Amino acid sequence: MPDPVEITLISSALPAVLTFAFQRLEHLLGPRRREPEPDVTTPDALVGTLQLPLQPDEDRLQARQAELEILRDVLASYACGDVPVSSSDQKLLRNVARLRGALEDVYSQRLTFAGESRPASGPFVHQTLSTLTGEATGMKADEVVGNAQVVQDVGTVDAGAKLIGMKGRRIGG
Repeated sequence: MPDPVEITLISSALPAVLTFAFQRLEHLLGPRRREPEPDVTTPDALVGTLQLPLQPDEDRLQARQAELEILRDVLASYACGDVPVSSSDQKLLRNVARLRGALEDVYSQRLTFAGESRPASGPFVHQTLSTLTGEATGMKADEVVGNAQVVQDVGTVDAGAKLIGMKGRRIGG
């Protein structure tokens, strides 16, 4: 369930947030959903830098397919202008926050908007491993610019195992 503070902060830029999020949703549910989105116009209210092209994680997309379809049905009338977008509409705010959470999971990128007290937009990885026996790398890149975050929770690391947070040529800006 989205945090009430999160909902309030999203409401300050609601029309732009809804348009941006709904465009991503339409792409993920469309025939070209497996293709990266190279030309994404971000709203002015977006804080941070997204790693483009936006590339969905196929497993996460599949796992969230039903949820995304429900969110599209619930939000379509707002996104198309049939129902007025109002920051006092709590149902709308909750569903936009849910959509943002799903998009962040599918794209492995945080979506942060002006006024929010959370890490800036950009790629993130959260790995949870009970036992590491080989090698695990949180983020490997040849060019991640802007904010990037890796969180790794590992219960046990076997002898000879290797845990790497970030690796690559130029990760930060």
